[in-house]
Amino acid sequence: MSFAALQRLLPQHGLSRLAGRFARSQTPWIRRTFIHTFSSAYNVDLSDSLRSSPDDYESFNDFFTRELRADTRPMPNDPLCVACPADGSISQVGRLTHDKLMQAKGTNYSLRSLTGADLPQFHEGAFITIYLAPNDYHRVHLPVTARLVRTTAIPGELFSVNAKTEATISDLFCRNERLVCHFESSHGDMLVILVGALVVASIETVWPGPESPYRSLTQNTHGLRLERGCEIGRFLLGSTVIVCFEPGRMELDGTLHAGIKVRMGQSIGRLIG
Repeated sequence: MSFAALQRLLPQHGLSRLAGRFARSQTPWIRRTFIHTFSSAYNVDLSDSLRSSPDDYESFNDFFTRELRADTRPMPNDPLCVACPADGSISQVGRLTHDKLMQAKGTNYSLRSLTGADLPQFHEGAFITIYLAPNDYHRVHLPVTARLVRTTAIPGELFSVNAKTEATISDLFCRNERLVCHFESSHGDMLVILVGALVVASIETVWPGPESPYRSLTQNTHGLRLERGCEIGRFLLGSTVIVCFEPGRMELDGTLHAGIKVRMGQSIGRLIG
């Protein structure tokens, strides 16, 4: 049985809630066991972290959503540069074909299915999909200075979002739980979409909103202005961030391609409109 088929049989939400209870625990032996086992299994590097010892964290969740030192991810000097929102690997990068984004080679999905809304202003625009592996830094930051105007929390499944499941499960990101964040900026609208995954019982944001895992589709309006590089949310365990821009507003860095590692704060493109 393939891993993708096994995931269809698993009680995904129940498993995530159970794992979440242990991950929140501050009981010393649970905390130490989870953190040290995970650190060893995934070769976690804490050299950029504000707290550099595994024993400095109060729980596994505290460790997993660890904060970096302020000097480790500087923003680009050019204010027109678009900052990468997260540490991770590029799954796909390019332009939407009408409203279609590429999930994997030969596999596409629609922006409407992903966001639950018809958003024609993004058709033919630039997009980038970043996969956060378990050993990556798991806070998500804003690529450009913008105003948050709307969020849509969409309940769903919790399939793993690694390359294998991206290649085998159609419409993967449209099936999983996700939070669609709609921003307005002086260079047009932008979407930042946080996609949940297996054993990820929480998508957290810096603004108030529904608690993940989401139980119903919930839309909230906001008026929160945030600067480029500000933290907007965080994941528990590996997941995915998708960013979309309107056409003619952002020119992607031509060196970006699927499979390469990126770091939060590095330039991924330049605002042009």
